[in-house]
Amino acid sequence: MIASVGAVSVLIVAALWVRGGGVQDLRGWMAGVTSIGRLTGLVAADLLLIQVLLMARVPWIEGTYGQDRLARWHRVVGFVSFDLLLAHIVLITVGYAATDGASVTGEAWSLVTTYPGVLLAVAGAAALTMVVLTSLRAVRRRLRYESWHLLHLYAYLGVGLALPHQIWTGADFTSSRAATLYWWTAYAACAGTVVAFRLGLPTWRTLRHRLTVAAVVPEAPGVHSIYMRGHHLDELPVRAGQFFQWRFLSGPGWSRGHPYSLSAVPREDMLRITVRSRGEGSEKVSELRPGTRVLIEGPYGRLTAARRTAPRLTMIASGIGITPLRTLLEELPYAPGNATLLYRARSAEDLVFRQELERLAAVRGLRVEYLLGSRGREDSWLPAGFGDDAKTLGDLVPDVAQHDVFVCGPDEWMQSVVRAARQAGVPAERIHLERFTW
Repeated sequence: MIASVGAVSVLIVAALWVRGGGVQDLRGWMAGVTSIGRLTGLVAADLLLIQVLLMARVPWIEGTYGQDRLARWHRVVGFVSFDLLLAHIVLITVGYAATDGASVTGEAWSLVTTYPGVLLAVAGAAALTMVVLTSLRAVRRRLRYESWHLLHLYAYLGVGLALPHQIWTGADFTSSRAATLYWWTAYAACAGTVVAFRLGLPTWRTLRHRLTVAAVVPEAPGVHSIYMRGHHLDELPVRAGQFFQWRFLSGPGWSRGHPYSLSAVPREDMLRITVRSRGEGSEKVSELRPGTRVLIEGPYGRLTAARRTAPRLTMIASGIGITPLRTLLEELPYAPGNATLLYRARSAEDLVFRQELERLAAVRGLRVEYLLGSRGREDSWLPAGFGDDAKTLGDLVPDVAQHDVFVCGPDEWMQSVVRAARQAGVPAERIHLERFTW
């Protein structure tokens, strides 16, 4: 449905461009270049709004598609809209320069200094350029999550700075009542969803539930569990396997949210998350004091019991990826022997929740296999010394093709698990994973 809405919006924009004389202008090369520049700018603006909408955390959209899929679409749409934006800048400048008989550089300077709103649009384009550059995988790997998240917020600034340019100098924005109605509706809808679901709903839930830190408990080297108490937690629409964006009011850096999944089934009076120290924000989590107030945004995620399709389960976790799977193993119904956990870690010391998992094994018949050891092949999900990925999965869980397979861990590692599961005969619709950490 989201793809259909996006396609319809682009078609509407194209139709408004045609109605505004865009096709007739193609008859001459100077007017044609300018006309194509107008079209690329209009589509870029439309896609930019779709990109914002995809990550506006609208509950029914999030629940239907999952944040991982929405993030992938957001990334693709973002790069396409940015390419069209660059084309718009170049084509409009060249077209205007040809029409005015001026040099390209001179025309560019004239546009920036004399046309209303263009200077703001240039600032917006600079903000979007920074967002795109920091979204490149090679750059993103070098940034801390906190820095990347802060820089990514400049996308909203870029969208906002583009609006005056469209109102003041965009003929396609004001050329007809239909165009004006469409663009104002599109901008208002995007702004409304961001305000409602990125600001309003989190603020209401934070004030309603009044979470505070109750205790911080070490679980393994560099891993701590944070227990939080609050009010009316039975009314919080959260399920095992989901996550929140958390902000702890403990000092500088509180404004940057961090995505952590629940590591225990939510209770009426308690929530628990478990965090591995990786970046500046997660390292400070271990220093939280009881009574620290907590801001929440969420819950998010589709890695829940609703994804289940088969009576038998295989959970495959790596490192701190055990957190959502541990909650699912506690919440989901299964007969003794019908659930298997494959838990990858460097050593026995790095295992998180070992006692809790062994209690589940004793009480509920969960079968637990620890896969310990240093990293094996770069494209393998297994430690060094293990054999073929798919064959080993089949040996560990002989009937895995009839199981639902839930996976959580680092992105590249999860892709290795998915390949092994598919080769072992697991249908794609029975493999469930979600990327919610940076």
